Amino acid sequence: MKNVLVFPCGSEIGLEIHRSLANSIHFNLIGASSVDDHGRFTFANYIGGVPLVDNDNFVDSIRQIIEKHDIDLIMPAHDSVVLKLAENQSFLDATVVTSPKRTCRTCRSKILTYEALRRLVKTPVLFAPEEVKSFPVFLKPDIGQGSRGASIVNSRDELECRLENSDGVLVQEYLPGEEYTVDCFTDRHRKLRFVGGRKRARISNGISVNSYEVLDLRFTDIAQSINDCLHLRGAWFFQLKERANGDLVLLEVAPRIAGTMALFRMDGVNFSLLSLFDALNLDIEIIRNNQTPEIDRALAARYINRFDYSNVYVDFDDTLIIRNSVNALLMAFLYQAKSKGARIVLLTRHKLDIFESLDKYCIARMVFDEIYVLTEYEPKSKYVNKGGIFIDDSFSERLEVSSIQGVKVYSPDAVESLLDWTS
Repeated sequence: MKNVLVFPCGSEIGLEIHRSLANSIHFNLIGASSVDDHGRFTFANYIGGVPLVDNDNFVDSIRQIIEKHDIDLIMPAHDSVVLKLAENQSFLDATVVTSPKRTCRTCRSKILTYEALRRLVKTPVLFAPEEVKSFPVFLKPDIGQGSRGASIVNSRDELECRLENSDGVLVQEYLPGEEYTVDCFTDRHRKLRFVGGRKRARISNGISVNSYEVLDLRFTDIAQSINDCLHLRGAWFFQLKERANGDLVLLEVAPRIAGTMALFRMDGVNFSLLSLFDALNLDIEIIRNNQTPEIDRALAARYINRFDYSNVYVDFDDTLIIRNSVNALLMAFLYQAKSKGARIVLLTRHKLDIFESLDKYCIARMVFDEIYVLTEYEPKSKYVNKGGIFIDDSFSERLEVSSIQGVKVYSPDAVESLLDWTS
């Protein structure tokens, strides 16, 4: 099994890498970040306090992590980190999973990208500030990511104001049409193996949070032109936007994983896994179901609960079974608790045969170390010991157990806080 360092692991890119590789039997993930963020709640093996990428000690810190944790491969999860690690590959005893440094350097600058590709694909018209004759125009940093520093400018006064305290900002034509991301994979032989376009239907902070596949032969033509010009390897993507006349204009190229590559991962194209195998000089194959779903992303809550318990007491009706369906999240927690050595005890006032009901819902009896069917007025606290947790939909049941035994009590909606989400 190869050890893979993901940095910064809490970025949307890092989190997608984790989702792609967490269940792989071939790779062990180690996440690292400069700032404690969501990566701490996601990566079971987490390293905090790494110097920022522009810190003089950054490369030395990465080298120390490589040596201490026996790192084999590094997956950069931020554009600046991609370039920094690619430029320092010769000083690192681990393979940086990205394209060659010259390509990374070109892709980090929009000006360099446009200069390299403008004879092959359409690129935005750029203006010197004094050349702007009509508005709106679009301002975007030459080196940046997402939508940071980007804005539509509608007047001369606004343009002068925006440029007054801004360095390295490009003034370019305003593109009013649809925006697309095209996800690609190029193998170590420089063969373009996958091209998949998706519409950036809803964007938040520069991140595509709603997306679905769009079929357009122009995507493949543009991808091939870029691939022929730049030495790309592994996962990469480019973004396009339409002019009013429908022309597709290149916005940027990035030699890394994109967070919303998850869309095609759901159809069998695991870009992170493919990139790692290719980096190990292994031949890859891609199988698609050609049934790509629509993806919609939102903030998700993850929790760390710092307490121990030896017993889990759980109710059946309206807790383990809700609206005639198994509470899958609660079952996941019970399996997780059992794997950590906790005793699982079912406490129920179920009016039917509990064993027949368990069989009906395909819940194995052996999940439970003990099963108690109580009478209508028998207190559940009678069967609860200290050092346990109690899960029940009934407030009166939780109040009685909490008052008598002093254990922590949870309703079904709070079960997600009990799960260990790291892997």
